[in-house]
Amino acid sequence: MAISVSPGTRLSTGSGRPELVEGRWRQLLLGLICMVVISSPQYVWALFTQPLTAGLGSTLPELQVTFSILIVVQTFLSPWQGVLVDRFGPRLLLSCGVLITGLSWILAARVSSLTMLYFTYGLLGGIGTGIVYVGVIGHMVQWFPDKRGLATGLVAAGYGIGALLTTFPIAAVLRQSTYQDALTRFGLIFGVVGLVAAQGLRRPDAAFQNAVDQRRRAGGAVPAGALIDVSPVEMLGTRIFWLMFAMMTMMSTTGLMVTSQMGAFTRDFGMASTLVFGLPVLPLALSLDRITNGATRPFFGWISDRFGRENTMLVAFTLEGTAITLWLLARGNPILFVLLSGLVFFGWGEIFSLFPSTLTDTFGTKHATANYGCLYMAQGVGSVLGGPVAALLHQSTGSWIPVFAVIITMDFTTAALAIALLKPMRRRWLGSASGREVVRS
Repeated sequence: MAISVSPGTRLSTGSGRPELVEGRWRQLLLGLICMVVISSPQYVWALFTQPLTAGLGSTLPELQVTFSILIVVQTFLSPWQGVLVDRFGPRLLLSCGVLITGLSWILAARVSSLTMLYFTYGLLGGIGTGIVYVGVIGHMVQWFPDKRGLATGLVAAGYGIGALLTTFPIAAVLRQSTYQDALTRFGLIFGVVGLVAAQGLRRPDAAFQNAVDQRRRAGGAVPAGALIDVSPVEMLGTRIFWLMFAMMTMMSTTGLMVTSQMGAFTRDFGMASTLVFGLPVLPLALSLDRITNGATRPFFGWISDRFGRENTMLVAFTLEGTAITLWLLARGNPILFVLLSGLVFFGWGEIFSLFPSTLTDTFGTKHATANYGCLYMAQGVGSVLGGPVAALLHQSTGSWIPVFAVIITMDFTTAALAIALLKPMRRRWLGSASGREVVRS
């Protein structure tokens, strides 16, 4: 069956999926570059803590407030940032986002007080990285209705492991020069590289979207959500959204507890000075974790495109719960501790491909960026529960075992919810939507 569309767009009659002959993979590459550019403020922060503490005459807890501001702002402003991206387009907003991110480092190099560091590295950095992160994810789910899991997984992997490209160069500059020099140099690089990449971003045209709609009506493989456009306000009134929000909050809590507390419980487990293959346990585990945390995002995203979102959630979340259980039981074995830490993150990082693709399958593409911004706030809630709340639980009980017991329970509970509640709820929602067809406005 032939369907007339604009040049550059066609329907693959063999696979039943809408395909862009050329263009959408370029969009993915440009989005990936933008993600790599904004990954360093979060993932190389540890390199700057010592020189910044000495340079500003602060304590480490005072300095770490900067990092908390970065994450909280990045997360909790995302719904409004998503609305702006949806309204003004990815090119303009992501250009602003990467420039703000680069500027945050350049200005942070010139501060002389903690307050100004909070404002530059923390507040401005959180605004810039938040715009780019939610904007790129929203951009991918619009361009890849048939490969949402894979596409969002690939760009999310860029954020998860992108800082590997800058970690060693930044460390080298810090050894040879000052932290001010490192912040200025790389802030400039981030802004320029990100700005150039953002200039090539563009929304799918109307002909491409019409092709998606027509193929869906013809019984193609495009998700049912391709015909639905639900606004953030309407979405917030559905039980499906809040179920997904609760599930993502629990999964974010489990991963961020490990991320934020790993140094503490590694020390408490008696392995702070232990060597594995001649390397300290903690840096080795962290290096492995960064790789598996990035690799799992496109892998499970690709799996979910073929075998279903909820089915993949069941497997992935159960994997993390099992890995954390074994990790706790093997906490006295350094080799298993390192290997299982990588498996833990392989079972966790995929939330950043599974949840945005599931959300867009359910509520459509027109408001995809703003809608994901609402869901992404769950990451902020998880950072509080997995950070200070988990630390308080450890402090009150004097043991990490209750903390691990809570996050293991969260993992298995979320896996069960994916099959027992989310899957039937989405089936009913999509069945109802396909019957009444929520028309694009």
